[in-house]
Amino acid sequence: MSGRYGARRANGTEYALPATALITSWESRALCRHAGAGCFIPPLREEPEGERHARELAAKSVCAACPVRAECLEYALRVREPFGIWGGLNETERRALERSR
Repeated sequence: MSGRYGARRANGTEYALPATALITSWESRALCRHAGAGCFIPPLREEPEGERHARELAAKSVCAACPVRAECLEYALRVREPFGIWGGLNETERRALERSR
């Protein structure tokens, strides 16, 4: 089922949902939807410190103007998103925020 996610009815039977059905309302208004994921998610290869800093700065500049930044950050904290920039914070910053709460 490429591009689909499973769901389960109350009676236990499974059915497919189109991937677009899983996009929440805040996600549809996020500025990063139009910015490309390249700066928000780290590469699979090792990333030099200077490249990481530049990538994160670019992502955070998009987040700074985003109307759903707070919702995005709360989502990332709730699901413990392990990678990338979410709500203007990287994974290290999110862990620090969680510890301070």
